[in-house]
Amino acid sequence: MSSAQPVPAIISGQPKAATLLARSAGSDKIAHAYLFRGPDGVGKRDAAIAFAARLNCDTLENGAACGHCPTCRKLFSGNHPDFIHIEPDGAAIKIGQIRELKKALSFPPLEARHRVALLADVHTMRREAANSLLKTLEEPPADTILILTGDEAGGILPTILSRCQVIPFFALPYGHVAATLAREEEIGEDEAAALAAAAEGSLGRARMLHKSGLLAQRRTIIETLLKYSAAAPKGVEPLLNLAEESGALKETLPELFDLLRLWLRDLVITAIGGPAALIGSRDLQPLSASALQRWSLPDLIERFDLLAEAEKQLSRNCNRALVCEVLFFALL
Repeated sequence: MSSAQPVPAIISGQPKAATLLARSAGSDKIAHAYLFRGPDGVGKRDAAIAFAARLNCDTLENGAACGHCPTCRKLFSGNHPDFIHIEPDGAAIKIGQIRELKKALSFPPLEARHRVALLADVHTMRREAANSLLKTLEEPPADTILILTGDEAGGILPTILSRCQVIPFFALPYGHVAATLAREEEIGEDEAAALAAAAEGSLGRARMLHKSGLLAQRRTIIETLLKYSAAAPKGVEPLLNLAEESGALKETLPELFDLLRLWLRDLVITAIGGPAALIGSRDLQPLSASALQRWSLPDLIERFDLLAEAEKQLSRNCNRALVCEVLFFALL
């Protein structure tokens, strides 16, 4: 297990989860299996590491892991032999990974008081893998705690849910995400605020958007759409170039489509006089007036359908550049 970002010794931005886990650790009523359930990118993995450190820290400070003892240093650097991290292999956690986990757990911990196995994104787990895990979830080996993380939207088998103590996680406050980005990524407050809003409270997604440059790509697309009309030949070449650039995004192209949908949603909110607090495309506010002059509410609804059709074509492995080309010209 490795981390590209520093892991805090405390659970940050999730007060309910922090309270429940501190109460569990402090009372010595530690569950044998937890399910950290909530949106992606809100700190579930970091919370699992912080909780593992709290349970094994050599010198607790104010009821939390100290962050600097040998145990903490190993955990936070991803080098502790008794912290096992399993992530989806491709699109799902597979039965072979569960078999390897069960084999590893058949041996006692090397040095930790509580060995911790973290299984990320269990909503992706295939049924045969989930069934293979059930017995271990119900009766894990001595001194072993299983922590599962999963999406709040569903997809987790009831047999998994019934064997875990569920710890809820929520979207982070935008201010928390923006402050963290400004500090860790060394970016300006306005850019950090725009990323936090576009990511809708997911720090992980905000970091991805920052590194990928997708907000800038979205803005270029929208500026081009507003600059030309369907009857303007001059717009053909710029849109073809944008379609080629967007198609080259590969894995992040669905994220770009999500950002375009977020912008359309914000235009609808503005058109019907909804609260400004719901607006996520803060970086595009200067373009909103032009967009609402050009497209009526029915026009905006139609463009949601166009995006949905483009996403359907992507899921069928159609040529990405061609999908973008058809979409962009249809959005004019």
